[in-house]
Amino acid sequence: MHKIKFGIIGFGNIGKRHAHHILKHPGAELVGICDLPGFKFPEEITSTIPVFSSAEEFLFQTQADVINVCTPNYLHHVHTLLALEQKKHVVCEKPMAISSQACDAMIEAAERNQRTIFVVKQNRYNQPVQELKQLLQRGTLGKILMVQVNCFWNRNEYYYQESSWRGKKDLDGGCLFTQFSHFTDILFYLFGTMNNVQGKLRNLNHPYTEVEDSGSFCMETEEGALVNFNFTTCSYEKNMEGSFTVFGEYGTIKIGGQYLNTIEYQCVKDYVIPELNHYVKPNDYGKYQGSMSNHDKVIQNVIDTLRGTDTVMTNAFEGKQVVALIEAMYKAGNA
Repeated sequence: MHKIKFGIIGFGNIGKRHAHHILKHPGAELVGICDLPGFKFPEEITSTIPVFSSAEEFLFQTQADVINVCTPNYLHHVHTLLALEQKKHVVCEKPMAISSQACDAMIEAAERNQRTIFVVKQNRYNQPVQELKQLLQRGTLGKILMVQVNCFWNRNEYYYQESSWRGKKDLDGGCLFTQFSHFTDILFYLFGTMNNVQGKLRNLNHPYTEVEDSGSFCMETEEGALVNFNFTTCSYEKNMEGSFTVFGEYGTIKIGGQYLNTIEYQCVKDYVIPELNHYVKPNDYGKYQGSMSNHDKVIQNVIDTLRGTDTVMTNAFEGKQVVALIEAMYKAGNA
């Protein structure tokens, strides 16, 4: 069976993570990488893989089936559109874009060129998240009454100094697009569209950025469950918690840890969640950590989908819905 050929545009922390899993996969081949002029690629990369400094040249010359867009937030839609016009499928890192309008343009281009956009939302693969998803689909918890989302992370000055686009409103988009888009995605994945979004945003301890560092929101699911969503990047020294607590008429579940990787509490009528392999490594960037490192599963999903044995875990329409939810939160929080 032929290998699926991948190319990566953007070779920062997350681009390297994509490359690692593509190179390890027996069904994948990495055929090209692109980053800015002057970027210093590792020698082990340049000795075996063509590298480019022009996105247009890279996309025109690289015989890839799939382009992994791992550039800064504000460039996701730009590079996705360029790749789609060259008849490439796209794996787009989170967030899909930083506006719904950009998402619409990406979806239109994918349909016109008959190609697929895979949006990277790797926390969907976490075992506790999948277990809760199945409980909700089976109706085991009964009517959902209330959902509490807590995202308490640390992002220090070093993090913002590391890349010039971080913390810039027009380039980064803000914490809900960058740090906590995975949590808004899991909220949508589990409970669908949110209504009656209200909240507050503040920059409490990051005066060197243009974006908020904390927020508190209240909203409702379409079925009327009350949802509280609280986040901050002010957790002292390190990430503290990422959690979802779900209160249903027949049970309560809390998924917790730092990365939605543990079952912290369960009390469900006539049901006990079996023991899970809770530990999955986070994306570790030295002086800070990101979300769970499930990118191997993302690459596997792309390969299986293109071979016709699976479907897209997070498609472009869902990616847009998550962006729309973030936009609604920003509109409410800045009112």
